[in-house]
Amino acid sequence: MTSSSCSCAQIATQAYPIWGESIFLPTEDGKSRRHLQVLEPSQQQFADACLLIVHGMNEHSGRYEDIARHFAERYRVAGIDMTAHGLSNEVFLKAHHSIASSAPEYDVSSAYLEQSQVRNLDTMRSDIRNALIYLTEHCNRPDGGKLPLFILSHSLGSLVSASYLLDAKNDTAARQIKGIIFTGPAFSGTKVPGWRGWFQNPLIRFTFHTQEHFLNPHDEAFPLMLLNQFLALLAVPLQNGLIEFLSLPGMRNLFSPSSPDWVADYLSDWEEEKIRHQSDKYIMHRSILRYVQGVQKEIIQFRSKMDGFDLPYLLIYSEHDPITAAWGNIEFAAVTLGKHADNEVMALSGASHHEQLFSEPKRRKEILQRIDQWLIRRIEHAN
Repeated sequence: MTSSSCSCAQIATQAYPIWGESIFLPTEDGKSRRHLQVLEPSQQQFADACLLIVHGMNEHSGRYEDIARHFAERYRVAGIDMTAHGLSNEVFLKAHHSIASSAPEYDVSSAYLEQSQVRNLDTMRSDIRNALIYLTEHCNRPDGGKLPLFILSHSLGSLVSASYLLDAKNDTAARQIKGIIFTGPAFSGTKVPGWRGWFQNPLIRFTFHTQEHFLNPHDEAFPLMLLNQFLALLAVPLQNGLIEFLSLPGMRNLFSPSSPDWVADYLSDWEEEKIRHQSDKYIMHRSILRYVQGVQKEIIQFRSKMDGFDLPYLLIYSEHDPITAAWGNIEFAAVTLGKHADNEVMALSGASHHEQLFSEPKRRKEILQRIDQWLIRRIEHAN
């Protein structure tokens, strides 16, 4: 996240990957729309549940076609493109329509600028709620009853979903959820691997530490608390002011960092998937600093109250994932695992890739089988 910006053009030459029926849901303010795609089982009357796929940071629901088709054998599957992502991003939407209408290519280099509307995750939480409301209205049994509803989330999508469910326990849409699968959830900061980490990790830890103490009270000894608060009061306003300045129109074109080169090596453990990721022009490879900082603050806020999360979950993560470091998952499980009998953790021992659902075929099969087993058990308990 501290890499320099990239001026390379990003040119889309293929239409956006649509694997289900495309639906555009109006936002709560009615000023824009969010793209949702829905895939029905071949025999709709035999669907056992509904499953909402929530993608991670800078990616999109279209990537999940193979995952969606796997679960669509027995579930109604939907994928939401959250704010500024996929076909909920006006630049990508125009590219898709243009190429679908026979244009050879479309420049999507400016798509990341849609992140300027994201200061926190409120709009994305609203996206999740709208998708759940839609699914609640359309996930019916043949007898008129409601099908159980689940979320399959990844990385930032896990943070958005978990924070929404935690804060909206009394919301009608949230109450429909019978369980959630987390994969590589953003419950911690990044831990840069290798020699780069020698320089970047101390700065990452310092900014995370000062923001954490600036945003939330702590129970440490009084002298230490005073020291931390003093550091936070000095450092955080400077950090916030600098990031806000570099995120202004004009400045953001120069100072929006591109994805560091090392990230591509830690997304998947399968070379074919790494190539597919690099060639996917509907993935954003730059991020406005204000957006990145907003995500960091949301991680801190969630961690301060995550012990209140009591919905059944299956947590899947890689032991050495540097993109969302494993310590966040370990600490989340430590305070929540005992809150429900169906809570499970699948830690991929020795693995370092971030996108577990895009693992090499043998490992992905094992992961999907584990999710299948967990869903079957939860459906039995929910009925």
